[in-house]
Amino acid sequence: MMTVEEAITGRRSVRAFLPKPVPRELIERVLRIAGRAPSGSNVQPWCVWVLEGAVRDEIVRECVARYDRNDVSQREYNYYPVKWREPYLARRRACGWGLYGTLGIGREEKSKMHAQHARNYAFFDAPVGLIFSIDRDLERGSWLDYGMYLQAIMVGAREFGLETCPQAAWLSYHDILQRRIGIPADQTVVCGMALGYPDPSEKVNTFTPDRMPTSEFVTFVGELKS
Repeated sequence: MMTVEEAITGRRSVRAFLPKPVPRELIERVLRIAGRAPSGSNVQPWCVWVLEGAVRDEIVRECVARYDRNDVSQREYNYYPVKWREPYLARRRACGWGLYGTLGIGREEKSKMHAQHARNYAFFDAPVGLIFSIDRDLERGSWLDYGMYLQAIMVGAREFGLETCPQAAWLSYHDILQRRIGIPADQTVVCGMALGYPDPSEKVNTFTPDRMPTSEFVTFVGELKS
């Protein structure tokens, strides 16, 4: 049994999964455990759509085909900054080039970059795709709560040998998701997530971005200034 520290620090975004199915009762268990995540006034703002089997495969085919045609929808909200600045730009580049470097993809190999990004829309071959939505009239606090729920899934799944990859990429096809699986118009797609058993033979799963030392983002305040 891994410790809480091991479950958190060992988590990474897995981008290659085995075709091994995930039992329905195990999916439900992970989502039920994550449901203990805190939320202001116990609002619990999360709605989860579990994609499996033929439905998952049909959505994957349509989204991959559209992406290959460079046909993407306008995202309903900006996940990333509209204008990048330091130090965030440097961190973003280090993450992107680190991933491509692990895969042996050079900076001029645009077609290979495109193919790798397209794997988002196949849930990186994970047998389970999770789509998360939230009521449009909820405020920022509920979005913060949602982040804690997503983290609880990603960490909790590891107890059972499962891994995940959270995916903002699915925001580009919110229209397909709403049409295909019936997400109501009064809800916004928050993100997607791949869920399954990791493929240990795939090199892409060795990539882990660096994290900042605490000295860069923590300030200890021991005395009040006069």
